[in-house]
Amino acid sequence: MLANIAPKLIIDATLYTLLAFSVITWTLIFFKIWQFINNSRCNERFEAAFWSLPNLEQVKDLAPDIAKGSQANLAYEGLVWLKEHQEAAGKMLKHCGDSTELLEQTLRVQLQKEQHAMESGLTLLASIGSTAPFVGLFGTVLGIMHAMHEITASGSTSLDVVAGPIGDALVATAIGIAVAVPAVLAYNFFLRRVKIQRTRLENFVASFLSVALSAKNEQV
Repeated sequence: MLANIAPKLIIDATLYTLLAFSVITWTLIFFKIWQFINNSRCNERFEAAFWSLPNLEQVKDLAPDIAKGSQANLAYEGLVWLKEHQEAAGKMLKHCGDSTELLEQTLRVQLQKEQHAMESGLTLLASIGSTAPFVGLFGTVLGIMHAMHEITASGSTSLDVVAGPIGDALVATAIGIAVAVPAVLAYNFFLRRVKIQRTRLENFVASFLSVALSAKNEQV
């Protein structure tokens, strides 16, 4: 069956697959770089504006270009919950219990959503990094098998007959490794960035809870 398949067709199919992997990898790399840089800048602008406000109620008056980023999303989620809690406390099971713990839980849920957004695409990078070498090896193995069939059919074992087809087949493995290396490096780099940003978000959540609790005590 394999003898009836053109060797060039198998190698070309493997190379096109690896080309698609490479395009996806570099598209994700550039997108994630932009995502992390943009989110970091938005967080810095929002954090500076947030801590200069006199009270939490003023957050909703921030300019749209400042109220962006994961920290802004956390703050607005917390403010929405506080407003709902004031209006529905004692009327809904959702708002029954210790208000501080309920607010913390709400912020934790939003933090998980922000983390998922930051992690989007990383699974694909990891998958490409782990499978690309095997895709290249698959093309190489089949290419060598066809080369052996051609050598057997020609009845010649000269270097010119053997080296050409086998050399072409080995290119697939080399390209597979070349595609995998950037994907793995990018995955590890972005995973580190996710951990750093999550730590900063957790610190912001703790600070927001402290401010909200202080505001609540002042109202009481």
